[in-house]
Amino acid sequence: MHASIDAVRVAGTPQGPVPVVVLAVDDEEDVIPIFIGFDEATSIARGLEAEDIGRPLTHDLLLDVIEELGSRIDRVVVSEIEARADGRGGTYIADLHVKTPREEVVIDARPSDSLALAARTNATIEVTEDVFEDGRDDSEKFDELKDIRTVAGER
Repeated sequence: MHASIDAVRVAGTPQGPVPVVVLAVDDEEDVIPIFIGFDEATSIARGLEAEDIGRPLTHDLLLDVIEELGSRIDRVVVSEIEARADGRGGTYIADLHVKTPREEVVIDARPSDSLALAARTNATIEVTEDVFEDGRDDSEKFDELKDIRTVAGER
């Protein structure tokens, strides 16, 4: 299923504020929220804005290395959710598909890192049907949350 980054927001939880990247899936009203770290959330937001801050940060550096080696990021696939022992939520798993001069390789990567790279390259983002069914949530829950760029300015 084709997806796109709809927003990078911050949710209030009992443990404190937690960034969430919200993936919109084509032809679906529900979204897939993936809770991530502040650094990764800020990096995704910078990638979406194509913000150049001078020296490359980690995701910029990784992309530079990939491209210098003659490769390119083809797509990101959020492929599964590993269930937690307590049955609540889980850990999202992603595959980074990279076209090299010789072949396409698939690299196991965190969704947050993969999405930060996709935001910089306009690479296709996909989610499996199982991930959508297991992770889907009502989009309205995330519409009122603060944007990560607003919260990052407050930190």
